[in-house]
Amino acid sequence: MTMRRSLVPDIVNLQAFECAARHQNFSRAAEELNLTQSAVSRQIADLERQIGMNLFQRIRQRVVLSEAGQRLLPEVKELLIRSERLMIGAVARGHRSAALKIAALPTFGSKWLVPRLGDFLARFPDVAITMESRSSPFDLNEENFDLAFHFGQPVWAGGFVTFLCGEQVLPVASPSLAARLRGQVPVLPEQASLLHLTTRPKLWADWCEIHGVEVQNAYSGLRFDQFSMVSAAAQAGLGVALLPTYLIEEEMEAGLLVPIAALPMSTENAYYVVRPESRRTQAMADAFENWVLGQVGSRRP
Repeated sequence: MTMRRSLVPDIVNLQAFECAARHQNFSRAAEELNLTQSAVSRQIADLERQIGMNLFQRIRQRVVLSEAGQRLLPEVKELLIRSERLMIGAVARGHRSAALKIAALPTFGSKWLVPRLGDFLARFPDVAITMESRSSPFDLNEENFDLAFHFGQPVWAGGFVTFLCGEQVLPVASPSLAARLRGQVPVLPEQASLLHLTTRPKLWADWCEIHGVEVQNAYSGLRFDQFSMVSAAAQAGLGVALLPTYLIEEEMEAGLLVPIAALPMSTENAYYVVRPESRRTQAMADAFENWVLGQVGSRRP
């Protein structure tokens, strides 16, 4: 799509507009921007002419946003923030030979990916990495990501999907609760509260069905919207959790969580690496994807 240059605003005009809107005063905006009041007035007038609407109403010694200005202000703030981030990213990359922008699932990123990232940086010290959390699919090209991690089915619009690893969940509890429940497996809700993830409410019911465990109500118990909170609740002794083994490696190694039964369950979903279909041959993204696949292959749960 061809960009209409006549509709692209001058960023200094947007800065003048945002500053004047924040202060509700052109003089104070001029002081902050180190400009004259007439220069700020001229920049805002240029923006108003380009838009074809008045952005301010002049009332006595101050200015207030018009209805059009109120609608425009949030988007201008977001554009200025993104512009600043763009420049900070460019400065941060400096003279490094390559850069990667990666989207990771929040818990997967913090519990599995980031602890291993030092190994990749040791192999490729001249790459600048930016990592952001994303919980659901998005437009990789629009947000300029080189690679993303996805959990679910191998479907992503505009993305090329590569299988990373399946998911296996295991019933775990704090050491004290596990000791109390020893000999009482399978665990029933009457013996210990079941801990649930709100986005996956059938996990315990599926586990009970697969392992032939009869419970009166597999949906009872405490509910949380993040795996990290389910894990924290289990460590605090609040109940038994079904957690992915890949996300509790450190907790199990440290003895903070203990399996209450050798009864794992493989779920129907899996982890995938996703690359933009329009950029499937980027060398550094290739290197990172191969490294990630190697990390999975070298350390099974």
